[in-house]
Amino acid sequence: MKTGAKTARNGPPPLDSGSNPGLAAIALLGRLDKPTDGVRDYCSLLSQAFLRRGDRLDLAELRWEDQGWVKSLWQLWRDSRGWTGRWVLFQYTALMWSRKGFPVGALAVLGILRLRGTKLCIVFHDISNDSRSGMKQRIRVAFQYWTMRTALRWATRSVLTVPLKQVPWLPRNTQKAVFIPVGANFPEIDHKIENAAASLPLAPTVAVFGITGGATGAEEIEDIVYAVKQAKSKVARLRVMIIGRGSAEREGILRKRLDGSEIELQVLGLLPAEEIRKTLAGASAMLCVRGYISTRRGNAIAGIVCGLPVAGYSGSETGFPITEAGLLLYDKRDRDGLADGLCRILTDDKLRGELRMRSLTAAQKYFSWDSIAAQFHAFLVNSGEFQRE
Repeated sequence: MKTGAKTARNGPPPLDSGSNPGLAAIALLGRLDKPTDGVRDYCSLLSQAFLRRGDRLDLAELRWEDQGWVKSLWQLWRDSRGWTGRWVLFQYTALMWSRKGFPVGALAVLGILRLRGTKLCIVFHDISNDSRSGMKQRIRVAFQYWTMRTALRWATRSVLTVPLKQVPWLPRNTQKAVFIPVGANFPEIDHKIENAAASLPLAPTVAVFGITGGATGAEEIEDIVYAVKQAKSKVARLRVMIIGRGSAEREGILRKRLDGSEIELQVLGLLPAEEIRKTLAGASAMLCVRGYISTRRGNAIAGIVCGLPVAGYSGSETGFPITEAGLLLYDKRDRDGLADGLCRILTDDKLRGELRMRSLTAAQKYFSWDSIAAQFHAFLVNSGEFQRE
């Protein structure tokens, strides 16, 4: 069991009965995702935002992939003796609590936390699974939906990272769940919105944050190449900047596909949080082809928080409040629409300025960590006053 903001081994420190720490909660995480772990980044930044408002969020880990389930559950049983009455924000993805997508371990952990008398809040980072081809995959998805419904039933409160009406397994009219979007996985940016309509850099730069592996990633590369080649016909000295997970692994094929196009390609791979922020803030626009834009996917939100106009795909989870940002959205696989949107952003100064302003305003109102922490406080402490939709 590893805990604390940087995770120590003896559980979250006990509450000081002589002080008033405000809301004091624990965020419980499972298996570490490599090479990057967005859920851990989420919890760390949320913890910092809790602290700024006078609340407290301690981080705890159940690293069952290293210790095995028996030892890990026994350690949790011992460490959770002092958690009675405290809010535990259980972070859920199927692969955080299982190796192959059958998260039985999640229910075992929740069972211990219920026996310890904690106040359970499940934070669902997994919402739906559209890949149901094959009998094994259909069984896996059905089991995951059953697990999430069971977890919701056992919890005192639940947080979902997309609007409730977009969640296929959620019971209708539930009163214990609420929608709170995720933020960007880096610290806040101090923007001056009145100066938001910044001019393009000398070389117009299109940012792409993350590329998926396998056949899906190959489709994403084709989308990127098609869109930027179309933009190059309208814009001189175009630069494409690829960062994040999967970018380094795909550099070779990207260079091959862009060979002879006179498009400058910059592949930066995995970067520290501060570098991601600085790099995106210096771009002209963001191209989002990694699935569809959603309030639970941090790549588009990172661009929005950096004030970028975004061209991307819409899907079943695309809705308010992310649609308040500076987005040009197109149906999945509409490469012509996507390319046209990117060209419009790069060539129309007025449009680009308007989209940038919308992104900055939405970032401050909906996707800042201070706003997200305030929503958690309202839901967990003053749930009767919380706006659910």
